[in-house]
Amino acid sequence: MQEKENVLRILQETKAAVRDNDSILLKELSNQTIHTASITQDPDNIAVAVVVYSLSKIVERREYASFSGWKEFYKIVMSCIENSINAIKKNDDKRLKESLMCVRKAVSKLSGKLKSYIQDVFRKAEINKASKMYEHGISMEKTASLLGITMFELASYAGQRLDGEVSLSKTVDIRTRIKTAMEMFK
Repeated sequence: MQEKENVLRILQETKAAVRDNDSILLKELSNQTIHTASITQDPDNIAVAVVVYSLSKIVERREYASFSGWKEFYKIVMSCIENSINAIKKNDDKRLKESLMCVRKAVSKLSGKLKSYIQDVFRKAEINKASKMYEHGISMEKTASLLGITMFELASYAGQRLDGEVSLSKTVDIRTRIKTAMEMFK
């Protein structure tokens, strides 16, 4: 694993953010990690980015806490994060990989709708993080390979994101701005 101190900090903050149900902080932490992952193309950094982003989406959906199996899933996730933190502190890369996989394996202990929902969250997180890496200049083929998704999934998602961003970058002429401002004060 590269940039261990940074990943250690991110995991420590992740643990607190999950405990506090802070999905916004979790997304920010994931974005910090994906930057490092893009530069190093280190699978451990990529795994951290996907896990943290997935947790942000899971925490964001507060209704999951009412599903059967949630409490057990939550305990396992918190334990896995703590084990990941300890593995980094002890420079135990093998245990770190196992601890990160532990979060994903916790999903297999779920049943019903919650299991299906959380599996979907992890899959979409992989595609989202792949798109972020692609935006950082990593080739589509390499990115898809690193995250275990198809190039089609990545291209579809990246295309949607780029279409959405283009409209945000359009500027409005000065007359339209003034007109809009005047309408707000009527």
